[in-house]
Amino acid sequence: MLPQLRASAARSAASAVTRVARVNAARGFIAPTVSRRADFVQELYLKELKAYKPAQLKDSDAVGQVQVFSAPKAPKSPEEADLANSLKEYESMAVEVEGNEGAASASSTPAVVEDWLELEEEEEDGHH
Repeated sequence: MLPQLRASAARSAASAVTRVARVNAARGFIAPTVSRRADFVQELYLKELKAYKPAQLKDSDAVGQVQVFSAPKAPKSPEEADLANSLKEYESMAVEVEGNEGAASASSTPAVVEDWLELEEEEEDGHH
């Protein structure tokens, strides 16, 4: 009878251990620890946040809060203001051609044309 008693005690002990392990596992999963529980203020805040319904906006709500947009006038171009006179002035201008400078000033003293590319001669110093 002793071996049967030992076997039955071992089975009941094993079942008790597995039962306690399941209860502890279920408690740890379902009921969080104190540090993980949300506090009362947070719960109240979340409840009020979910219950909040914003007021519907109307078109008349913006009156007095913002200025009415009006597009600015297009600026007047200074070149287009006196286009006809500018064209007449251009047509009456004398034509300047590079070869005509000598012919226009033939009656007066001819202009001296200087060579713009002048090479300076190097002076030889005797103290080398």
